[in-house]
Amino acid sequence: MSFLGSGNKSNPRSGNADSNQFGPFRLHELINSGGMADIWLATNDNGDAFALRKLHENLKLNFTAKRRFIRGARILSQIHSHDNVIAYYGHGKIGGVYYMLMEYIESSNLRELLNRADPLLDKLDQRIIRDMALALEHMHDSGFMHLDFKPENIIITRNGKLRLVDFDMARPKPDKPKKLWKYPGTPSYMAPEMLRHRAIDHRADIFAFGVTAYEVLTRRRPFIGESQTEVLRKQLDHSHDLTPLRQFRPDLGVKVENVILKCLERNPDKRYPHMSVVMKDLHFADYD
Repeated sequence: MSFLGSGNKSNPRSGNADSNQFGPFRLHELINSGGMADIWLATNDNGDAFALRKLHENLKLNFTAKRRFIRGARILSQIHSHDNVIAYYGHGKIGGVYYMLMEYIESSNLRELLNRADPLLDKLDQRIIRDMALALEHMHDSGFMHLDFKPENIIITRNGKLRLVDFDMARPKPDKPKKLWKYPGTPSYMAPEMLRHRAIDHRADIFAFGVTAYEVLTRRRPFIGESQTEVLRKQLDHSHDLTPLRQFRPDLGVKVENVILKCLERNPDKRYPHMSVVMKDLHFADYD
């Protein structure tokens, strides 16, 4: 899931679908389509609007897809009571197809804003960083890791309100680092311990936050190369020095730069231990 509503409906399948009934919901417009589910603008009999996420019908018998979809819905149901997490209204099954109801808001995802160099980023980039940190802090405090934290899973309204979305890859936060049977996520945002298939904990999210924050503040990723292989090599290489953010953003405070670089430590033991400490340091960075 990358966004729930946008003034720019670029999906070729978007359009009016007034005759598309799904149980008690009328599906009006296809907002986005991902590998596992579609997201529709939907209304109920009272005319209330929702973003309805619907598992692809060809995955009805796919156990892994169903398990991820249901797990993501259940995790969201436990953490959604936060200003920076998408609101949850329920989930279930209609005609054998799983669905989830969320708040509908006009928005773009952070990837779209970065790709089009949206002026909103120039005005609000440091506020976006803090809201991202708040969302992740809340998720960790609620006992879960996101494990797919990236710009595509952060949506932002035109007035700068931020929501964290897509919890299909999320897992309960372990008491100590734990090896997973399968490592989910997007390689460019994965911590080195995930790429090496080693034991992980919530600090993998802190690394992904660092990659995303670096990208928001500098408009480029911290690890770049001519191929994906070269990018991942630099991501894993402890001897490869990151380019300081202030080389691209001389106006950026030293303390903010230091926070992001600490989040990007390859060794998880050198990273921040908790997002609450990141938030504390970002707060003090306001006085830089």
